[in-house]
Amino acid sequence: MTHNEGRFTGLGGLHIYWQCWLPDGNPKAVLLIAHGFAEHSGRYGNVVRHFVPRGYAVYAPDHRGHGRSDGERVQVADFSEYVKDLKTFFDMVRRERPTERIFLVGHSMGSMIALAYAAEHQHELAGLVTSGGGMARPGDPPPPPRPAGMPLDTAFLSRDPAVIKAYVEDPLVYRGPLPRMSAMASMRDRLPEMVARIRLPALIMAGNGGPDGARSRVLYEHIGSQDKTLKLYEGLLHEIFNEPEHPLVMADLESWLEAHLGPGTRLPKH
Repeated sequence: MTHNEGRFTGLGGLHIYWQCWLPDGNPKAVLLIAHGFAEHSGRYGNVVRHFVPRGYAVYAPDHRGHGRSDGERVQVADFSEYVKDLKTFFDMVRRERPTERIFLVGHSMGSMIALAYAAEHQHELAGLVTSGGGMARPGDPPPPPRPAGMPLDTAFLSRDPAVIKAYVEDPLVYRGPLPRMSAMASMRDRLPEMVARIRLPALIMAGNGGPDGARSRVLYEHIGSQDKTLKLYEGLLHEIFNEPEHPLVMADLESWLEAHLGPGTRLPKH
């Protein structure tokens, strides 16, 4: 396994950190990860350890305002800033890997970024995976606003105490007071129209131990894809990739990916 890292110039000249893990030989496909709110790309070790030895390349940026990237911590003026940075990163990955299929994997807030990206650029992708995401049913009242200034609660993340301890002690995880997230609220309002436009093969994954299960069912109902799969895990919390049962989750993700690689694992050369 080879680990590379670097920075690219994002929207407004911000330096955006990225890293990747490469298998020996040509990858069978690329997993491009969009991480969740307040965290960073380094928290996906279980994905890396499962998929890179099986021939997949894993690429992941730190969103602006997160991890090692520039920007005001966990704040953007408009949610599209995340999507535009991801487009820049995708184009960089595509230049490095011109023939491999790229699957976009979004977790939590990253699933919203991935859905917004897919609505605009789905022709570039082989498939879409969401974890711990979903959407509210159109017409339902919005959730009560989270009090500004309070830190993020960690109890909903995982049932593994070691995961919570690592999260709390991770200097790259934002643990300060939460801002008013009007950009994210605005994106939630636009999600129903966006997901209806998506025609990509889609795998929607979530734990049923919190609100993610119900929200993921709504996403499954409303996404425009004909090829769509819903995988819910009884009792698992928000970070299904970091729950004690993560080997089962990884196996299910691998099975879905393998079924969507097609007759060849690489794109035809033009």
